[in-house]
Amino acid sequence: MEYQYHQLKNGIKIIHKEEQSAVAHCGLMVNTGSRDENEQESGMAHFIEHLIFKGTKKRKAYHVLSRIENVGGDLNAFTTKEETCIYASFLQPYYEVSLELFADVAFNSVFPVKELKKEKDIIIDEINSYNDSPSELIFDDFEALLFDGHPLARNILGDMDHVKQFKKQDVLRFVKRNYSTRQMVIASVGRIKFEKLVTLVERYFGHIRSSAVPSRRSSFTGYAASEKRVDKDSYLTHCMIGNIAYPAGHPEKMTMLLLNNLLGGPALNSRLSLGIREKYGFAYGIESMYQPYSDTGVFAVYLGTDPAYIDKGIKLVIKEMKKLSDNKLGSIQLQSAKRQLIGQLAISYESKLNEMLAMAKSHLNKPRVKIYGEILSEIENIKADDVLEVANKVFDPKEMSMLIYNAR
Repeated sequence: MEYQYHQLKNGIKIIHKEEQSAVAHCGLMVNTGSRDENEQESGMAHFIEHLIFKGTKKRKAYHVLSRIENVGGDLNAFTTKEETCIYASFLQPYYEVSLELFADVAFNSVFPVKELKKEKDIIIDEINSYNDSPSELIFDDFEALLFDGHPLARNILGDMDHVKQFKKQDVLRFVKRNYSTRQMVIASVGRIKFEKLVTLVERYFGHIRSSAVPSRRSSFTGYAASEKRVDKDSYLTHCMIGNIAYPAGHPEKMTMLLLNNLLGGPALNSRLSLGIREKYGFAYGIESMYQPYSDTGVFAVYLGTDPAYIDKGIKLVIKEMKKLSDNKLGSIQLQSAKRQLIGQLAISYESKLNEMLAMAKSHLNKPRVKIYGEILSEIENIKADDVLEVANKVFDPKEMSMLIYNAR
């Protein structure tokens, strides 16, 4: 089914897919994340994601948190380097309840001073918990290495020194600068007619004054490969190897997704899983990832292994990348890789919550979002020469950076 679109006069965009289900999913996504902070605001976008549930002009925190939960729904939020999202899953009759609450927390939050202190303590606990997990921390530290000196290098959680210093006026300044109606999308998947959805959105969001923000993001340039080793109190040695990759709007994005999936995706028969974990037993944790951003992207391989196997493990990772750079996939190999990626996407789209969030993210920067059938067609059109070309560019050993947490 085609997605349906509408834009309010104040710039807020709507994207909807009508779905015959008792459960609906709806979210408000803002084109603002940790990369939109300045140095003194490190962690501010994530801090605000916590604070918007702590009271509005007409609701206390308890009533905000209970509004959707009391009717059996699930209210949540998240922050990335480029987006902040408030979303909910709920029974179909509660669309109006959810949209009214989204508008209230997004535009009427009062950020009570007493709640600021409480949330600072919670986030500091979250940072400490994260620092205790090297297998998670290394992903962010690796991006900090790749994007050194650029806002994309910042950890989404921020750092404790900055978080401790946040004041209410800092929060209000960030919201005013970044929460623009022209940087917002309301996405919906559920059993509601589009005309009814538009009416509800107009009712709760249409009166909000139009606001635009100047282009505030500096594109990332000047990447240089580097290597860093850090001693960690850990049983395993953890390693990341990777390079800059394609941004979200790049024509080779889908080829990169297929290549990454083939190398070290979630399937048990990925090349890294078979060539390192299954064949040698060198690693429990071995995977590759591709994260596209609006102006750049990251490709990386993660390896967690016994310190005795780290050098052998790294050599095998590089060997698998070299195979894909040197040898064009045969027709059977290519078709198998396509079928696998198509199947994984189909399973992902079975989650209508996942689909709603993907719609919102895509529509932030694109006037039209590709439907599932168009994505499948794009995958089917990938050629072996395309895969080889992307592998040679992204897997170039001279461009690879490395971060290792040495166990001690």
